[in-house]
Amino acid sequence: MAREFQRGHKAKLSDLTPGTDLYVGVQIAAPGLTFDISCFGLDANEQLSDDRYFIFFNQPKSPEESIQLLGAQSGDTESFRVTLDRIPAAIQKLSFTATIDGPGQMSQVGPGYIRIVAGGEEVVRYAFTGSEFTTERAVMLGDFYLKDVWRFAAVGQGFDGGLEALLKNFGGEVAEEEEAPAAPQAAPGFAPPAQATAPPAFAAPPAPPAPQPAPSFGAPPAPAPQQPMHAAPTIAAPLTPQAPPSPAPYGQPGHQPPQPPQPQFGQVPGQIPGQHPGQPAPPAPTPPYGQPAPAPYGQPAPAPYGQPAPFGQQPPGAPQGVPQGLPAAGAGLHAALQLYKETATGQRWTPQNKQLMRVDLTMGGAGVLARQGSMVMYQGKVDFGYKGAGFVGRVVGNATGQEMQLMRCTGRGQVFLAEEGSYLHPIELQGDAICVSAESVLAFDESLQYEVRRVEGHGIPGGALFTMQFQGTGTVVIKTHGTPVVLPVTPTTFADCNAVVAWSAASQVIVSSQVRLRRNAYPGHSGETVNLQFRGAPGNFIVVQPYEV
Repeated sequence: MAREFQRGHKAKLSDLTPGTDLYVGVQIAAPGLTFDISCFGLDANEQLSDDRYFIFFNQPKSPEESIQLLGAQSGDTESFRVTLDRIPAAIQKLSFTATIDGPGQMSQVGPGYIRIVAGGEEVVRYAFTGSEFTTERAVMLGDFYLKDVWRFAAVGQGFDGGLEALLKNFGGEVAEEEEAPAAPQAAPGFAPPAQATAPPAFAAPPAPPAPQPAPSFGAPPAPAPQQPMHAAPTIAAPLTPQAPPSPAPYGQPGHQPPQPPQPQFGQVPGQIPGQHPGQPAPPAPTPPYGQPAPAPYGQPAPAPYGQPAPFGQQPPGAPQGVPQGLPAAGAGLHAALQLYKETATGQRWTPQNKQLMRVDLTMGGAGVLARQGSMVMYQGKVDFGYKGAGFVGRVVGNATGQEMQLMRCTGRGQVFLAEEGSYLHPIELQGDAICVSAESVLAFDESLQYEVRRVEGHGIPGGALFTMQFQGTGTVVIKTHGTPVVLPVTPTTFADCNAVVAWSAASQVIVSSQVRLRRNAYPGHSGETVNLQFRGAPGNFIVVQPYEV
């Protein structure tokens, strides 16, 4: 039976099907609208570094045919064949998208879906409707991404700019199609008069029907109708480097004067062959009007006006990387701002830097619970509400020290979260569980289940007898002071209770005291009185920060 995904849901493909030769079908339609459905093969940086892996109507397959465009069939507007075993290692992600060819908005589409079929049986489906979008003209439907193993994610993120904006998001460009010049018509030659009955004209045999996929592939059985023709401009991303232009004629703009020849062995630099060493050198020839004078021998030639000089050749005091002759505030300011540009990866949670996290509420459907006062900026229509723990929750929080003051973030937009410059780390849970101290939690998906868990032992100073356990499918963002270290759990793993941040829920944690109490009365003891000992099977871990709370 097919699993129904919601926006933001993810799963390992091995949990859905053992097959690797998959059929991907997309159904999207709206009255009067035409759609282009494509697949982007992206690298580890989620960029289209090889335009041969942009699969669309003008390029229906990848070089090794691991991704193939099959056309409309079995009730799907468009379909693909994806053979995961044949995808090159450089391709880390396959993003399936739909864009509107012509005027229109995604809010006009009817109920649609993207589905995966393996061996003729549908294994997963993500359904969507036009009510989930507004003025968008392109939408990212679903992703295959490689994270130790291949996984599938239901995305459902829209773009206002259509295919061009989507292509630029993946690092590509749109190439304008040039019209070919009309061939001159040849003068009419000798020809006999037309016959009364013209002979039958040459006609090619009718094209064979579209081939059906092989039985081992497992596409849904149905006749394949003719694929609709498109009139969209050719897409090329990234563009093929242009050949260098031929040099301009001498004296024309763009012409560079020839460089002086290298001196022969024993010749003084700058001396003309045959010239006596004591004879003065003739004056340098005057360059044509508008051309820069050649530099003295051994000196770098000056860069043309408005062009940046090579690295290391700027005059003293000039900022590096700024074109000569231009104000430093222009290019320097633009370059500086590019370093801090917002990062958009198409995921629900995206770190902007080590200390700032962005969550996209338009993905995933459920709201987000965040620590009160952690919002530093937001975009779109976002509602912030108080999240109360209830009477029982307040009693438990006060008794255990694991009380969290939370706010609920809902709506359609992006929220940026941070707190006191702490380092932030998103941890994605897929049915597993993790234990985190309430003081180390910044935000988490509302779909996660959380409860207070007791740590075994006789007692820990400061009331840290308890911790929070998060379980389910979603993401929890923890904060640390500095860069943490993740250690595997062994029978001899101990950690300071004030430095440990989180650990796997399957680990057994007990309190261990390495120093006897009677020695605490004497000055000069180590101060390390209470530690936590971790035990567990291989695969368990702990997260420790370089800071004691």
